[in-house]
Amino acid sequence: MATETAVKEENCLGWAARDPSGFLSPYKFSRRAVGNDDVWIKITHCGVCYADIVWPRNYHGQAHYPMVPGHEIAGIVKEVGANVHRFKVGDRVGVGTIVNSCQECESCNEGMEVHCDKGAVVRTYDSIDVDGTITQGGFSSFIVTHQRFCHKIPDGYPMELAAPLLCAGITVYTPMKHHKMNQPGKALGVIGLGGLGHMAVKFGKAFGLKVTVFSTSVSKKEEALTILGADNFVESADEQQMQGLAKSLDFIIDTSSGEHPIDPYLSLLKRNGVYVLVGAPKEVKFKPHNIFVGMRRFTGSITGGTVDTQEMLDFSAAHGIYPKVEVISMEYVNEALERLIKRDVKYRFVIDIENTLN
Repeated sequence: MATETAVKEENCLGWAARDPSGFLSPYKFSRRAVGNDDVWIKITHCGVCYADIVWPRNYHGQAHYPMVPGHEIAGIVKEVGANVHRFKVGDRVGVGTIVNSCQECESCNEGMEVHCDKGAVVRTYDSIDVDGTITQGGFSSFIVTHQRFCHKIPDGYPMELAAPLLCAGITVYTPMKHHKMNQPGKALGVIGLGGLGHMAVKFGKAFGLKVTVFSTSVSKKEEALTILGADNFVESADEQQMQGLAKSLDFIIDTSSGEHPIDPYLSLLKRNGVYVLVGAPKEVKFKPHNIFVGMRRFTGSITGGTVDTQEMLDFSAAHGIYPKVEVISMEYVNEALERLIKRDVKYRFVIDIENTLN
């Protein structure tokens, strides 16, 4: 890791939570100086993730305040350190959920830094940075980060649409890649149709999969089928519809963070089927019998490493995969967070930092 401890003099403007209410308001602070391996990025857009509710409201009990959230960052390179050769001033780049790691363990060497074997992951916000300060996220005017954790945004890809890929996109792309959910003709089930779920549908179709969306809200049926291009929609509370799909799916991606039963979905998997949980319910329960029979696999996944992230960005550009977003002003962010809690967004809020943070 870099060890520079100098602090950059110019002020950074952000919006921060001061306490577990999570309410955000303007906040001026200083970023560290640009080190030899660092990139200084003027932020143009930042997506709004459910984590931006969880961490500022101290659901995990370890919050540091003031806290500037935001880990779906898109921006323009304005300065680079002496050792930086991958990026130059003017490049369009993205920063996701982590900004450093040990960079030398087996997982880091394989480009899976988010699973750093030494536990040295530095989150984009509310984490201890290399200079001992607490990291602050993308609801701010600029950020300084190690070049390894910057990703090139392909030419022509809209910045406001690139931002959500840095968390929502990579969170579903990574398990789809590593569990081989990219085999044309296979059947994928997607539980939940929010920020993560709608990206799972889009990637699934790009991979040539037959995609079935499961939701408790029948109102999402038309959009799932006509806008997102899913092949089938099932109201998960309808037992007859669920039973009609028994042993028909090769894969399931569960993006729901609300409490929901697992067993009814496990029964939909074929032999050797894979169920991946990427949502974050407080508790998960299922009967062991439902994975014993059919040798089904139940696993989990979080975001992704640097290799997968760049691959995902390039894949999205090459296949015309774009998140569906609602662009908002910085001043609207608190209302947006309340709407996110109520699931009143299709399907990701993105803050126009460049034009509304002042």
